[in-house]
Amino acid sequence: MSTFNHGWTPEQLALKQSAIEFTRREVTPHLDQWEKDGELPRELQKRLAHAGLLGVGVPEEVGGDGGTLLDICAAQEGFMEAGWSGGAMASAFTHGIAIPHIIQNGSQELIDTWVRPTLSGDLIGSMAVTEPGTGSDVASISTRAVRDGDHWVINGAKTFITSSVRGDFVTTAVRTGEAGAHGISMIVVPKGTPGFTVSRKLDKMGWLASDTGELSYVDVRVPVGNLVGQENHGFYYIAENFVTERIFLALMGYGHAMRCLALSVQYCKDRETFGKPLVKNQVVRAKLVEMHRQVAVARGYTLEVAQRYVAGENVIAEACLAKQTAVDTAVWVADQAVQLHGGMGYMRESEVERHYRDVRLLPIGGGATEVLTDLAAKLLGYS
Repeated sequence: MSTFNHGWTPEQLALKQSAIEFTRREVTPHLDQWEKDGELPRELQKRLAHAGLLGVGVPEEVGGDGGTLLDICAAQEGFMEAGWSGGAMASAFTHGIAIPHIIQNGSQELIDTWVRPTLSGDLIGSMAVTEPGTGSDVASISTRAVRDGDHWVINGAKTFITSSVRGDFVTTAVRTGEAGAHGISMIVVPKGTPGFTVSRKLDKMGWLASDTGELSYVDVRVPVGNLVGQENHGFYYIAENFVTERIFLALMGYGHAMRCLALSVQYCKDRETFGKPLVKNQVVRAKLVEMHRQVAVARGYTLEVAQRYVAGENVIAEACLAKQTAVDTAVWVADQAVQLHGGMGYMRESEVERHYRDVRLLPIGGGATEVLTDLAAKLLGYS
């Protein structure tokens, strides 16, 4: 039984347990191969959907399984506690950033064409915001879409786009108006559209099971109906979903740390040095306790922010701080896990080595820590 099951309702605990059992059955036996392959098999989406784990937290009226952000948190905690890699999690659940804008603001036709098939596991979506010259500064994107009769014509480039290599469509942030935040729109671009290509698949330090690509848009023509919501409102749609994205990344952070702690505790009990188990050394026990403390703090704060979000509170600043707390915990705990495993912790065959590489992205993705700290300062009235 996990040390970190408190805080969930019986239904959420059952959901978490379902995620753990799914992982043991469908993920753990194959994860090393998926890491080597550099992508997940498409059939994993169907298996997740069949298990009722793909559409958790998504309204039933658009094809989801219902529930709230807290239900997503329970399932994701189960996945991470059971040992998912960061890349597998990001790639299997990219719809968490690809379709919310469509659900919240898109037409019924867009929902029926892209959202429902994604939630049934038949399609894979991704979201393209980051550009070669623009990272966390979303308001400065330059990929442009120009209206031409019944079509939008798109030109530009995107980079670091998760699930873009195997994806079937990309919810793309484009500039349709003036410079700055007020001139951005969201347009769905289907794979196979002439002029729309994956320039290259990117090699990364971690998140190896996630296909990450650079995208090129050269006179890409898509119907005007592919516009998500209102023209020039895209920045606000993106901002609306930053809170949940940062909570997801915080969950991933403390989830990695939780898994590293469990692996380290078991290793320190099993590994004997100088005639006794590692855990019999006070310095080792103290390190494990500190790892536990940081995981507990990160988990507690993240779930508190998630609860406040579900209750309708404005938690933009708190989500930034929860993400920083959790990802800093992930980086530190993974580092300590490698240290406790000694030479084995540095080997590719060791799971903690994978977590060590995967967590390094978390202070960068979803808004770099430095950018989010500055945003929090403004929201809290400190600037």
